[in-house]
Amino acid sequence: MTSGIHHITLLTRKVQANVDFYAGFLGLRLVKRTGGYEDAEQLHLFYGDSEGSPGSLLTFFAWEDGSPGRVGLEQVGEIALAVPPSSIGFWLTRALHYNVRHQGPSAEFGEPVLRLTDPDGIVVKLVGAAIEGGAPPWSAHGIDEANAVRRIRGATLFTDVPDQTSAFLTTYFGYRHLANAGAIERLVSQSGDVIDVRDATGFWPGAPGTGVADHVAFRTPDRDQLEVVERALRARNSSIVNVHDRKYYYSMYVRAPGNILFELATDGPGLTVDETLETLGSRLMIPPERQANAEAIKVMLPQFSMPDEDRIRYADLPFVHRFHTPPDPDGSTIVLLHGSAGSEADLMPMAARIAPRATLVGVRGRATEEGIARWFRRDGPLGFDQDDIRSEARAFEAFVEGMLEAYGIDPARTTFLGYSNGANFLLAAMQFHPGLVRSAIALRPATVLAEKTDADLSGSRVLVVLGRDDALFHHQGDEVFADLTRLGADTALAEVPLGHELGDADIEVAGRWLAQD
Repeated sequence: MTSGIHHITLLTRKVQANVDFYAGFLGLRLVKRTGGYEDAEQLHLFYGDSEGSPGSLLTFFAWEDGSPGRVGLEQVGEIALAVPPSSIGFWLTRALHYNVRHQGPSAEFGEPVLRLTDPDGIVVKLVGAAIEGGAPPWSAHGIDEANAVRRIRGATLFTDVPDQTSAFLTTYFGYRHLANAGAIERLVSQSGDVIDVRDATGFWPGAPGTGVADHVAFRTPDRDQLEVVERALRARNSSIVNVHDRKYYYSMYVRAPGNILFELATDGPGLTVDETLETLGSRLMIPPERQANAEAIKVMLPQFSMPDEDRIRYADLPFVHRFHTPPDPDGSTIVLLHGSAGSEADLMPMAARIAPRATLVGVRGRATEEGIARWFRRDGPLGFDQDDIRSEARAFEAFVEGMLEAYGIDPARTTFLGYSNGANFLLAAMQFHPGLVRSAIALRPATVLAEKTDADLSGSRVLVVLGRDDALFHHQGDEVFADLTRLGADTALAEVPLGHELGDADIEVAGRWLAQD
């Protein structure tokens, strides 16, 4: 059995900054981009050596603008990459040139170490270690092979039961004791990588979120060997998750003593099962079981550019937002406001079908009652905080003005589309700030303003789409339409054979209406 690290998986909150650091600054090869196998609507990136070999892979789930976590007890504290010992000076100079936070160099277990901090705050150690084996390194712009990252050197685990954690690794994952230094015991694998088990008794607890590691995955040659370990762990009564087919490898998960999440993954089939070696990482892959929704999922996943490509420079605006740019944009834009418990990406698949060549801007509401995103606070199931609606509408006005200026968006070719809570907020903002929105689609709206306004909406064009079977909100939608007409908007009313949910009929109605503009 070849023991060692297969990959380490972490979480990032800004995919573009992540790509710029790992593929750009560190020069790793982006070897796979895919929807997640637990959640296909979550982007999963793999970085590694020239062939995406086990033992070289760092993988990241993109939680765009997600809440930061906290490194602490029961977590991976640091990750380490192996570089040639003579290259530490090169990397120090490179960190200074690109203004990357760093500490050192210093010496640990007799090896030179330069600590870097990535854009999410993850500590990445560059360790001068001559580890043999593996595929050739990936040579990126400004980094020749003599200085390039070779593979994963190791990881540091924070545990309050260090002896039990170490015994677990030696018993089931093929590691052996190498050395001790202070509160750290170093274990080494047959592949030559290391796990530093740190006695973190008394540390603050870790918290999940971006900027932390999700798990360390260890290597096993094939599924037969994986099942041998699985049976042994079942006999031990460990917290086993069943064996999964991840397409590129088979794997299982277990919580080790100290509650750190480990994975055991097979070396094969490997990352070339759906791409050639030359084209690794060039196409977005969707898990096989989600192929029926592949196009919708691709629209929802965050876009990014490689380090040498043009990209959207996101402005610091009052609302979290995300762009989706089609291959052949026609200059039109649709701004999307999700419903209760939605996200900035929820309406993108629908909008892409309504107007395939439009640039999409998904926006996230800032009210987070009950842990879900909305556009304003509620006083009860059908009561709404009027002061908060007005306050958020002012912030949205600033957002729209900033968006138009920062991204050069043509207001005459921009439509705003809101669903349910997002539609309610959109129409309220239009009344508080006439002229802000020239074209709007309101799907399943209801009345949320306690008092009628006298806003002049004569410069706005609005489509109201009601669900025929929407028992709770249909009559309110009729009232919304009548009020918009009273305020002078150029209004159109459509009814679709649905309830409060959205469907193909909404796409057809909205597409026809937009085409009339």
